[in-house]
Amino acid sequence: MLRWFILLISVIVCLNVNATINLTSLSEKGIDKWHPKVFSGKSIYSIVEYKGRLALKALSHNAASGLVLERQIDLMVTPYLNWSWLVEKQLLQLNERSKKGDDFVARIYVVIDGGFMVWNTKSLNYVWSSNQDQGLVWDNAFAGSSVKMLSIRGKEAQKGRWYPQKRNVYQDLIETFGDKGSDTANRKAYQYIDIIAIMTDTDNSGKQAESYYADIIFSEE
Repeated sequence: MLRWFILLISVIVCLNVNATINLTSLSEKGIDKWHPKVFSGKSIYSIVEYKGRLALKALSHNAASGLVLERQIDLMVTPYLNWSWLVEKQLLQLNERSKKGDDFVARIYVVIDGGFMVWNTKSLNYVWSSNQDQGLVWDNAFAGSSVKMLSIRGKEAQKGRWYPQKRNVYQDLIETFGDKGSDTANRKAYQYIDIIAIMTDTDNSGKQAESYYADIIFSEE
């Protein structure tokens, strides 16, 4: 009887613990599972202690490379993407909607991999924009409507300050790429993401950027 009681308590405790997935686990070097992706020159990424927390430091000088994790996330289970970021060097006087200005001091993006049906591949970029207002959405200058840019932080954001962020990725995908008309259709289109990436890039402008990312976590609520 005691054994069944303990088992019941364990089940109740498990049901009341929110599901979380720490994708970086900086304190345990979980970032080592992420792979570099070089587009043009190498941005430099390293783990440091910075302004009160453990962080992934990103330095970019006329370069564009990121860190990529291939991992499927079920947005019906953990729809919320949580992170904090801080910027020390911004990229001023750029038109980030143009090819010449398509650089961002910090960005985190999620990808739905269409596989052989490449037209179904979609990417949502959460960006720290040095020049746009906060809360804007636009098509990427190179990839068009298959890649959406969403300015989570804009030109009014302060340097040297940690900003915590929390986004419902599932709802953001529906809002940026379009409502399919029913819950069933939306789930079919947006339930799973397959790739998560971090990138600080300056290859188009030739400028310098410095930014910091804390742990990146998906959560149930």
